[in-house]
Amino acid sequence: MKKTIALLMGILLVTLLCAPAAMAVNEEIDGTIMIYTSIYQDVLDEMVKALGVEFPNLKVDTFYGGTGTIQAKLAAEMEGNSIQADLLLVAEPAYSLELKELGYLHAYKTAAAQNLRFPYDEEGYWYPVRVCNMVLAYNPDLYSEEELPASFYDFAHDESVKGYISMGNPLTSGTSMAAVAALTDKYSYEYFDALKEQGVMVESGSVALTKLQTGECKEIMILEESVLKLREEEGSELAVIYPTDGNILIPSTIMSFKEEFAPNKNLKACEAVTDWLLSEAGQRFILSGWMHSVLSTVEDVPYDSIDTNRLIETDMGIDWVRCYAMRDEIRTAFEETVMAE
Repeated sequence: MKKTIALLMGILLVTLLCAPAAMAVNEEIDGTIMIYTSIYQDVLDEMVKALGVEFPNLKVDTFYGGTGTIQAKLAAEMEGNSIQADLLLVAEPAYSLELKELGYLHAYKTAAAQNLRFPYDEEGYWYPVRVCNMVLAYNPDLYSEEELPASFYDFAHDESVKGYISMGNPLTSGTSMAAVAALTDKYSYEYFDALKEQGVMVESGSVALTKLQTGECKEIMILEESVLKLREEEGSELAVIYPTDGNILIPSTIMSFKEEFAPNKNLKACEAVTDWLLSEAGQRFILSGWMHSVLSTVEDVPYDSIDTNRLIETDMGIDWVRCYAMRDEIRTAFEETVMAE
């Protein structure tokens, strides 16, 4: 954990420690819960520490992995009738729609819903808990913003960056999957043909950022948080381009398994943790992880970002039903087009 984030988390922990009234309320929350999540491991570690302060009698276990990894793990557990998660925090709502339809989720009406500025399940099966933002990024030490594509469309069509662009893999990344679902909905599957013609490299964000720094890439499609993290922690000059055809906001969701499926059968704790994560105190962890808050009552933005409401106004939008219902088709089209030798 870097110094800045450690300091912020330390301040929050001290605040919690100095609030005995709040502590007393949550002493009745006990037992154990298992959380499966794709939140950054360092942010997750600090969040678990804060949960230990807020819920002193609750044991919180975690499994960290990308949404694709979590989906594969849960698929195997479901097949064996042995789900090991009580609470899920994953990358995008499409998986929540699937689990709700399959009948696995517990419905809970949280009072925090009245302050949410992103869609949620009105029956209470899932809520957005953090917001990732898919953008473009470049290295201003090597190129000027004016000479690079300013839109997702041009990213896939401007020949000046042919062979020098990179993006994540929607076969394994939930946020990359959400992004290509939005882009093919807007531009059709021709977008995949264009990416293939551009010679796009499909790789992890860390690899893409390194190539941006060395000049092996001129521009990359990546989550805003990955760039902001480098800027704050390492003083990096890498910069974000907010695409002119719309950034892609990806609300990441929280949901609980029904008691009959959950290993610890501790819905009281799952509901309490959900309420806390959707509180202003819980949302400070989201901001410290360079992601946007879901609450309309939180005006702060991640380090070096721009106003969340402004991003909402320019959001390209994602059809989450299509993202879920056509997930296999979209992934197959990407694999057979973009990733084909």
